[in-house]
Amino acid sequence: MSTIGNTYRIIMDSDRNPLRRLPKAQRFQIMVMLSMMWTLIFCVGIGTWAWFGELVVFHLAVLLGVFITGWTFGNAKKDAS
Repeated sequence: MSTIGNTYRIIMDSDRNPLRRLPKAQRFQIMVMLSMMWTLIFCVGIGTWAWFGELVVFHLAVLLGVFITGWTFGNAKKDAS
């Protein structure tokens, strides 16, 4: 499998990412919240780019999203230990 495929599985497959030790219902809820967060980030980014013509806010939103996702996965991994 390609590197992109492996990266996708590590992040999006709840049976492989750090949330795998949580109950399925809780895993689903967290993944839905993360997907809504990323949808909002990209909508804000595209809207900001169209509105202001600058990508600074988009880059900050992506950085914040990466931080929140990493924090969520890190807490899930720590709680499972």
